[in-house]
Parts: sequence; C-alpha cells; structure tokens
Amino acid sequence: MERNYTFGVSLVITGGVFLSLSGIFLRNIESATGWQILFYRGLSFSVMLFLILLVKYRGETLAAFRAIGKPGLWAAVILGLGSLCYIFAILMTTVANALFIIGASPLAAAFVGWLFLREKTSKFGIAAMLVSLIGIGFMFADGLIEGRWQGNVAALGVVVSFVIFLLIVRNRRHIDMLPATCLSGLVMGGVAWIFAGNLIVSNHDLVIALSMGCIQFGVGFICFTVATRYIMASEVALFALTESLLGPIWVWIGVGEQPSLLTLVGSGIVLVCVSSYCIVGIRQERRRIRLESVKVQPGG
Repeated sequence: MERNYTFGVSLVITGGVFLSLSGIFLRNIESATGWQILFYRGLSFSVMLFLILLVKYRGETLAAFRAIGKPGLWAAVILGLGSLCYIFAILMTTVANALFIIGASPLAAAFVGWLFLREKTSKFGIAAMLVSLIGIGFMFADGLIEGRWQGNVAALGVVVSFVIFLLIVRNRRHIDMLPATCLSGLVMGGVAWIFAGNLIVSNHDLVIALSMGCIQFGVGFICFTVATRYIMASEVALFALTESLLGPIWVWIGVGEQPSLLTLVGSGIVLVCVSSYCIVGIRQERRRIRLESVKVQPGG
C-alpha cells in the first residue's frame, strides 16, 4: 500500500513537472501564432491518446468512444475550449498569473458544488474559497495595471471549463472518459484551424507545438490519470500544485520573466488556500476510510 501511495505521488509530481513546461515552451516560439500552436498541439495530443486507447481497448476501441454518449461529446467540447483558453492565458499574461488562477480550479469546483448542488462543504472550505478570491483579485489588479487583463480572463475560462467538465461527468464515473479527452484535442485543433489562416510554421515552432501535445501535455495528463488509481483526488490536487510552482520558475530562469509584487502576493494567497483546502480534504478522507475499515471488521 505504501509503495502504491509513493508511486501515485511520484506520478502526480512528474505530471506537474511536464505540465509546468508550457510557459517556457511558448516563450521560445519564434513566429507561430497561438492558433497555429493550438492546431498542432491538439492534433498531436489526440493522435497520441488514440494510440493509447487502441492498446488499451484493441477491438473495442470504437465501442469505448460510443460509450461516452452525448455527455462525453459535450465534455470533449468543453475540454477543447478550455485548452484554447489555457494557451492564450499564458500568451497574454505572465505564466505566474495564468497558472495560479488556473490552480484555483479545485476551490472553484467545490464552490460551485456547494452553491448550486447543495453539496456539503466545511466552513473552512468556504473560507478558503472566499479568501482565494482575494488572491485572484490581486492578480487581476496586476493584469489591469500591466495591460494583460485578457490573459487573466482566459485563465478564468480554463477554470470555468474545468468546473463544467466535472458537472458533466459527475454522474458518469463508471464510464471511461479518456475517449472524450482524446476528442477534445480534435475540438482544439478544429477551432484553431478555422482561425489560424494558414498552418505554415517554422520547423523550430513545429517541433515545440508537437512536443507540447505529445510530451508536455500528453505525458503530464497521463501521469495525472494513472495517479488517481493510487491516491485520493484531494491528494492529486495538492501535489498538482507542482505545475503552478514550477511554471513561473522555468520562465524566470529561461527568459527572465519576473512576477510583479501583486502577482507574488496574489499567488501566495491562492497557494495557501488551495493547499490548505486539499490537506483538510485528505485528513477527512483518511478519517472516513478508517471508520469504514473499523465497521467492516468482524465484531466491529
């Protein structure tokens, strides 16, 4: 059990490292537009994931795609649009602003569940959600001052897409949604193809865009997906903060992009809120598991 737990944590941290490379990749693009990057990123991601699904399901691959139904198709559309927002968020604001706003997604999902679905949430959780809004407010203030507010709005678009995706799939947990994720890459590429104008890019930019789909996003996503088999969702969310922490460091070291004071304060608030919320969730889940194990013991 301990070995599986360590393996799960290692997978999440590894996935976070790969996902954190998006900023430094995009900052090294020579001339390709965001739409051109998205086309090749989405296409390469879908191809890679489709090959994985072929290995997993073999002759039942098409059946796996049919099983997702209309909710899965909507989930694919939402994920694809969220990926569009992700790339433009990093292109239009600092990596720190984008990743820490996106990093607040677990709190946003819990907030929506509490507000609209009447899900039980502790007072601490509600407080963490509200305080995190202060941190996001600091980062939006920085965006307004620096003229990069569009990137912050795009980052919020990623958060919104994440929440909607969870709402769509929450009642279909018995269905493998990897096919929907595969289709999301085609949604991303299809929308990008419409707006790209042309798809001619330099070999340098092409390698970066394809690497972002197959390696940076692909490997990171797979690590997160496999990790959920070994550790709790709240633990995945906690260790996934590796992406938000490392992303700004890579661009700071690589291209000298330094976050402002407002961004540092805001991201610090969001980091504390999200990590505290996840830690409390982990403790509650472990307590529940212990209680259930006691109940099933003979004579318990």
